[in-house]
Order: sequence, then C-alpha cells, then structure tokens
Amino acid sequence: MDNMNLFDYMRSNNMEKEAPLAARMRPRTLDEVVGQEHVIGRDKLLYRAIKADKISSVIFYGPPGTGKTTLAKVIANTTSAVFTQINATVAGKKDMEEVVEKAKQEQGMYGRRTILFIDEIHRFNKGQQDYLLPFVEDGTVILIGATTENPYFEVNGALLSRSIIFELKPLAMEDVEKLIEKAVYDKERGMGAYDAVIDEEAKSFLADLSGGDARHALNAVELGVMTTPRGEDGKIHLTLEVCQECIQKRAVRYDKGGDNHYDTISAFIKSMRGSDPDAAIYYLARMLYAGEDVKFIARRIMICASEDVGNADPQALVVAVNAAQAVERIGMPESQLILAHAAAYVACAPKSNACTNAIYAAMQEVESSGNLPIPTHLQDAHYKGAAKLGRGTGYKYAHDYPNHYVEQQYLPYELNGKEFYSPTGNGYENKIKEHMKKLKQEAREGKKE
Repeated sequence: MDNMNLFDYMRSNNMEKEAPLAARMRPRTLDEVVGQEHVIGRDKLLYRAIKADKISSVIFYGPPGTGKTTLAKVIANTTSAVFTQINATVAGKKDMEEVVEKAKQEQGMYGRRTILFIDEIHRFNKGQQDYLLPFVEDGTVILIGATTENPYFEVNGALLSRSIIFELKPLAMEDVEKLIEKAVYDKERGMGAYDAVIDEEAKSFLADLSGGDARHALNAVELGVMTTPRGEDGKIHLTLEVCQECIQKRAVRYDKGGDNHYDTISAFIKSMRGSDPDAAIYYLARMLYAGEDVKFIARRIMICASEDVGNADPQALVVAVNAAQAVERIGMPESQLILAHAAAYVACAPKSNACTNAIYAAMQEVESSGNLPIPTHLQDAHYKGAAKLGRGTGYKYAHDYPNHYVEQQYLPYELNGKEFYSPTGNGYENKIKEHMKKLKQEAREGKKE
C-alpha cells in the first residue's frame, strides 16, 4: 500500500469512527435493514434482485429517515457493478458527463455495469434528467434515485417508465425502538462503549416522537449520551427528562399504542361530530404536538366527513379529501394549517348519519338474505344470448320521462318497498329529501292523468 493509499485508508477509518451515530449505524447488508418488509421481505422483488445482483433502475420514494440512502448503500455493498453516487443539489452536467464516460469505459474494457445513485433526484431539472435518459435506456448506467417528493410529479415521465418505483414508509414504532436499543448498547457501531442505559419510557418517547424517522431518533440518542453526566453508579442514564431536553420537546402523555392515543382521537372525532370546532382544534393540537401521523389524522377527518356529515353538506368530504392529499404533498409544520381548516369545516357542517345508517342496514340485509335475484329488466342486455333470455327487456330509460324519473322495480322483488336511505331535514339533505318526494309525487300524479 503506497503512502497515498495508506493516507486514504486511515482517513476513511477515522471518518467511520468519528461519523455521526446515524451514519455508523447505517445497515451494510439486507439482513441488517430494519422495517420496510413490504419492499425487502424475503419474498419481494427488490430483495431477490439485490441478492442475485440483478438490480435494474429503481427510484426510492419516501419521507426522510426511512432508508432510501441505506438501501442504495446496501446495494453498493453487495453488487459487483461499479457504484457511483452524486447529489442532485450540487451536481451539474459536467459531473454526469464524467460518470457516463467512466461507465462506458467500465462496460467496454471490463464488461462491468455502473450503478449511479442520485440522491434528491427531484432537484434535477428537466434538462439534466433528459441527458441521463438515453444512457439509462441503453444500459450504460443503472439508475437508483432517491426522493422525498412524489416522483410522479417531480421526475421525468420517460425516466419513470424505465424505473421501478418503491415507496418506503415511515418506520413502525417498534422498529425505531429496536434501532434505539442497538444504538445505546451496541459497542461496535453504537454508543455501547459509553456504558449508557435508556429507560423504557424514554425509549418509547423517542420512538414515538421520531415519526418513523430513524435518523431523528438516533441523533437524539447520540446527543443524550454525549451531553449527560454519569450517575452515582457510573452509568449514563437516558431518562425521559434527558430525552425531552435533547430534543427540546416536552413529552405529552400520549402513547400511540395505548389508551391516551385512542382517547384523544376519540375526543377529536366526537368534537367534530358534536359541532364543536374549538374542541376539535384543541384535540388536533394535542395530537400534532405529540407527533401523531398527519396522514392518520387526515384519514379520520375523511371518515367523519362521510359518517357524520354525509349529504347534509356534500362539500365536507371534498374538503377532507383535498386536505388529506395536501398534507401528503406538504408535510409539517404547514400541514397543521390544512388539518385545522378541514377539522373546523367538518365540525361546523350540518350533520347527518343517514348514509351511514343506509349502508349498515343494506349490509345487514345482504348478510341475512344473500344474493337475491336482480330484476330481469335491470340485467345486462349486451352479452351474446341476453335478448333470448329476456335480459333487459322492459327496462324504462329514466331520461325518456318527465323530470328524468320513472317508477319501476329497482330492488329485488323480495325487498319491494324496503327503504335504506332516509334523508334527514338537515342542511343540503333537506333539499334531497324534498327533491325525492317531489319526483315520486309528480310521477304518481302523471300516472293518474
């Protein structure tokens, strides 16, 4: 080993030892990766491709700290291909030209493939992405892109069509707890040499607050170990108070898997249902402060918009769905504004559970009476032989009648006269109720004439 190589080796060795905890703890092999079973489970495509060293162009999409760069590094450690990494925030066209030129040399002289990992690929402009396209297409480079933004909005459609997209999810709380445990006690790559211990309460707090971001949790562990004086027993104790201080956030008694979690979301929903926007916003704030998943909150608002508002204000679901889509695109802290907007709207909207009662009653009917025969005139008349069987015969086309309405048997004959949906007199549902009443009344009067 010459002097230069020795210097590089020593520098690399020192950097590895002195690197931040999150970097030292980064998995080196597939077996060390925690979570993301939906992507790298042993029966999944990506796992098999990495193991067989047959990786094709892929894009990893997900929030920070979910393992996008980690998976790229794992691939780098297991592939026989040349692995090159650039960051889209600083790389220019010249950098890509150099990568492509070296890739051509590796392919031509040694028959080796080149994997190009581009972190934050959504930062590449259209021209930069277009430049890469022919080299991805002809196999000169195998692209691995990482992005926190939805690639369908931010990445060139032609590149997308030549790549497999894997969406990484925030790590489950138990997965983050495993990483915290290893970070505190592992002597080789963690903080084990410092002889620290972490309380269960503190571990749960950090895992909960991390929101599925492993890096966030590990940074807090490292800060706690490095700044906390030893106790009388000679150990560094990572208590709840210490962890709160490390990340400057007070622990709200709110365990996502426990009673308080369910009590808070229950109070939130009941406040919206009860038309109390002040209480709804208050419980929303408690959940946000405790680090609750904004997508979970958005889902509950959408459910409430249908379950408790329904057709009394059909716009409630529109607002709730748009809010759910917006928080996925925007993230915190701005998502709190969107969720407050949606929660206040749903809380203030007129209420009706008529649709809820209707589907529950219909489901019970189906369960008890089974697949009753559909009236022949409603059956499909387009398939071969349908006419001979009388399918569709006698069907009355509603648009041929006054008010675009005609009375005929729609329910199975066994359920004739059965009502499932009974609109209330609240909000817009009152108009629906009056409209349906008018339609039926005028149709009957027309028959008499």
